Amino acid sequence: MGGRDRTEFGEYLRRRRAALVPEEPPSGMRASRRRVPGLRRQELADIAGISVEYYTRLEQGRASSPSREILAALARAFELSRAERDHLFRLGGEPPPGPESPDAVIRPGLLRLLRGLDDTMPVTVHDGRLDLLARNAAAAELLGPLPGGGPFGRNIAYLAFTGTELADLLGEEGSEQFTRVAAAELRTALSRYPDDAYLRSLCAELLATSGRFRDLWERGEVHAWRSAEKHMRHPTRGWLGFGIEMLHDPERDHWIMLYTPHGPEKPRPAEDRPPPT
Repeated sequence: MGGRDRTEFGEYLRRRRAALVPEEPPSGMRASRRRVPGLRRQELADIAGISVEYYTRLEQGRASSPSREILAALARAFELSRAERDHLFRLGGEPPPGPESPDAVIRPGLLRLLRGLDDTMPVTVHDGRLDLLARNAAAAELLGPLPGGGPFGRNIAYLAFTGTELADLLGEEGSEQFTRVAAAELRTALSRYPDDAYLRSLCAELLATSGRFRDLWERGEVHAWRSAEKHMRHPTRGWLGFGIEMLHDPERDHWIMLYTPHGPEKPRPAEDRPPPT
């Protein structure tokens, strides 16, 4: 942290400490007089498990950058919300910690958005493990029923390498590109949740059962795909063009995929198409 950063960090600590309400003394004991609101530095340092001398230097902007462990201890001591904790980490010169796992529950407002777009565009939501959490009626009509069950039956990467409907939906070239993206996205998911037993089991399953996945996995690609143009075969309207945009809810690690229709299109010959990214 630079000098200005240390000053802002110390000011944030002082404001948070002043906002904490001291515990009431046990009945019959006399409370000591407090000249300022909130906890004393000693009390806060005790809760965080650090020395009061070090904490004082942090507040005064005289300490070097705190470690992630110190920042986490301070966040717990201040009883910070996730947004407040993330702000503390940034002020301390560290990237905020990511979630330990994606949230299993979609925000109610997002579900209302999906239903509100039923007649406008397909929308799907999947989490950071690539599990499909929800889709609206337009997406269900376009993508069809989920083909599989079992522990990975709603996982996009698993369906990409085990489903038989992909070529019908995307065409041969589109399905090949999709499997390449799926393998790269799975590698990205594992890098974010390296100890996740579900993702490790999924990867082992695909390595054991899919030659296409093994070939792609050996490439070591990771992917940050957020926007694309796709040609997809609608079950009643034929080939349609879609502009696809990905939006992220970082607090829950949910991904919202919006399919903006461009109208009827015919797949272009392979030689006229741009190479897959």
